[in-house]
Amino acid sequence: MKQLNIDTGVEEFCINGHGVLRFNPSDPNLYHRFFALGRDLDALDRELTEKSKALPPEDAGAGFALLAEYDQRIKALLGRIFGPENDFDAALGGVNLAGVAANGQRVVQNLLEALTPVLQEGARRHLEARADAAEAQAEAARAARAGA
Repeated sequence: MKQLNIDTGVEEFCINGHGVLRFNPSDPNLYHRFFALGRDLDALDRELTEKSKALPPEDAGAGFALLAEYDQRIKALLGRIFGPENDFDAALGGVNLAGVAANGQRVVQNLLEALTPVLQEGARRHLEARADAAEAQAEAARAARAGA
């Protein structure tokens, strides 16, 4: 069988020395899915807040179970954005995304803030490539008209 290698723009990012996240930062579809994630996270946060209010204060186990459920749901959302080949549990060393980090933010928020500039730079590269292609196409059309 012959091998066909295609540059898909996929890059690898090591997360806290635990695992690897693979995606194309210049993929406009991924960019749009990523930045739409905020609405889904806000809805999950509201749901988590409401469910946690309904828990009896003395039942810590139920609270931890709720956080484990939230963790799995947010990792599923991230998998739909970045692709099922990315295991966020492995990439983050098993850390619960609902957990609070040392900076007082949820781990998921820290993850999103770390990924945002990578995707913004990818979007910039995508737009520059499109502009360069349009410029080359216009130059070719000018040259064709001049030679005709």
